[in-house]
Amino acid sequence: MAKKPNDLATVSFEKALAELEEIVRKLESGGAELEESIALYERGAALKAHCEATLKSAQEKIEKIVVDGAGDVKSEPASFE
Repeated sequence: MAKKPNDLATVSFEKALAELEEIVRKLESGGAELEESIALYERGAALKAHCEATLKSAQEKIEKIVVDGAGDVKSEPASFE
């Protein structure tokens, strides 16, 4: 059934997101029993935290790798607008 929350260190963002989407579908369908729903919710919370941490790490890397018009590399916040 649901995997342990602490096994996420080697899970890619894409796989974690796909698993999280599947958990949401199962929970929204209402077909899971109470104990399974609780386990799915716990796993979903861990996956959400993993995805958020992965995205934050990616954002920090992007912010560090900025090249200006002259070709000089400098560090500045990235704009995602």
